[in-house]
Amino acid sequence: MAPTLAAAVPELAALGTATAGIRIPPGVTVPLSPRVKPLVDSAAFRRLAGISQLGLVALVYPGARHSRFEHSLGVYRLAIEFLFRLQHDARFCQTVGPDDAAAFLAAALLHDIGHWAFCHPLEDMGLPELPKHESLLPGFVADGEIADVLHTCWGLEPSRVAALVTGSATDPAARVLQSLLSGPVDVDKMDYLARDSLHAGVPYGDHFDQERLLSSLCLDETGTALAITEKGRTAAELLVVARSVMFSEVYWHHAVRAATAMLQRSIWLLRSVIVPHELVRFDDPSFIAWITAAANGPAATLVAGLFGPRRQIHKRVAMFDPLHHATLHSALAGRRYADLVAISHRLAELVSARTGHTIDPDTLLIDAPPAEREIEFRLQVRERTAGPESSSYEWIPLADRSPLVRSLAQEQFDDVVKRVRIFAPADQVETLSTCPGLEELVLEAAGG
Repeated sequence: MAPTLAAAVPELAALGTATAGIRIPPGVTVPLSPRVKPLVDSAAFRRLAGISQLGLVALVYPGARHSRFEHSLGVYRLAIEFLFRLQHDARFCQTVGPDDAAAFLAAALLHDIGHWAFCHPLEDMGLPELPKHESLLPGFVADGEIADVLHTCWGLEPSRVAALVTGSATDPAARVLQSLLSGPVDVDKMDYLARDSLHAGVPYGDHFDQERLLSSLCLDETGTALAITEKGRTAAELLVVARSVMFSEVYWHHAVRAATAMLQRSIWLLRSVIVPHELVRFDDPSFIAWITAAANGPAATLVAGLFGPRRQIHKRVAMFDPLHHATLHSALAGRRYADLVAISHRLAELVSARTGHTIDPDTLLIDAPPAEREIEFRLQVRERTAGPESSSYEWIPLADRSPLVRSLAQEQFDDVVKRVRIFAPADQVETLSTCPGLEELVLEAAGG
């Protein structure tokens, strides 16, 4: 980064001396420069204050009610930190100029602007009428208020900012900056792990040394992506552990997945009345109002259990991981949502026939990992070559230096953390869980 970059990017200078800013947990100030403030005050960005970061997780961890607005501010602040540390990396300086850095900061702030209420579990269903939230971002920034601010206050093309977020830009600076936005160590992940942990009231996501990790940032061997120096290795390992445990104990907690399965089945039952362009503009209150009014029959029961006056989350009947149930897990993981619905209906018929008790096929739910897998933790570590006076380096994959990373981030993460589960209403659990040969019936229902 050129020596003039710090002067050319006012947000860098404001990082440690901000007098105008927003205070967010855990007690940090997010600097608001004159060109950032109109983005934060825009209607599209303010809308994120009504969209929860963790959605249904709050049914299990009641403190986890923080918003996409708060998270986006935290990501933007971390983006400034990344630039502040990387301005001392000569190869970064040669690739990323002031306009690139400005586009990166705007992209970090706006990266979630396309989010809509509860979109992550609904996107996992893979329904063609429900677009990915990333695909909505270009529309939010292409014209209107945000586009005007990017043009007049930032001197940026909105398409440049959108391309950084979607990962579609291919120039050298964009390749580097995209790795800062989405990669093994990125501004998004570092914020949401610590922030989600804080609000959920658990320690798991905050047990990595953020300061040590930030101070170790550099570019990889090719100069095209983020890497770390060897002093950040332990901090990176702890980030891998934090991610794994947060998925295991929070994001994929069995009760959270039960609530997720209930919401997904509700949407499936209501799919004929979905108006996509309206649904993707909802915040949490408007989504809940819509689905409560639209639901009828079994969907009404499921929706009331999630959003009604009494929490009535389905109970876990069975759980299958690939270590102990490899055949069954592989038969269900990654299946289309329509297939899972059909399998659950067939399973209800088989269990009803075997036990003599009627199982409602619309409330028997199979929760299986989606086909899309989590990003693998492929990160290079820059190590000084042997010799006390050596000034040359080599870049080693972190997994080659860390059995912990190799195990948690590459070999086991999706398959062990994301298990196949069967859920049912409380009054049907005993019939299902005591059904003779349940696992064989599940395999039969799956066509195995």
